[in-house]
Amino acid sequence: MKKSTFNRTLAMVCLFGVGGWTLTACDSKPQPVVSSKTSVAKYEKIKTLQGLIINDDGPVKTGIVKVLTEAGQVVAQIEVTDGPHYSLKVPAGTVLPILLAYYPSADAGDEQRMLAAVVHTGASKFDINPLSTRIAVQAKAMGGYTHKNLVRAAENNGTVPAANKTTAGFRGDPTTQYGGWH
Repeated sequence: MKKSTFNRTLAMVCLFGVGGWTLTACDSKPQPVVSSKTSVAKYEKIKTLQGLIINDDGPVKTGIVKVLTEAGQVVAQIEVTDGPHYSLKVPAGTVLPILLAYYPSADAGDEQRMLAAVVHTGASKFDINPLSTRIAVQAKAMGGYTHKNLVRAAENNGTVPAANKTTAGFRGDPTTQYGGWH
């Protein structure tokens, strides 16, 4: 009788010991450290940004491209006179995000502008067009111009084919797919 009592006691000690170790192990996970300091992306030296400006009618011929802070302050600007290409220099120390805003004329208002949002210091080519404008506006509505919001907005504005046009999903005449029979 003493042996069975000993075995039950040993079994309970092991069970509670393992259970306690498991609970201790679960509670001993390192807690994430919350940093109160956020990193600020900014241009360390003068940065040249360039690209094309295309509206619903095609490449633009003239207008003004402004670099704006999120608050709307003008950081730099250039007049476009010879077609859709622009290139401008952004001063060192400019904090991102910034907006590249195209205005068709000097007196055009915000409702006539097209935008492209800049959130990374490494990128230098930005096309300004109706799609970039929709993405920037939607990212702002999602909480601001961040990489995450711009990606989500771009995914929401992407185009998806109306039907599966891959080989596996092809439902048309097989003699016309890829130029006919091979």
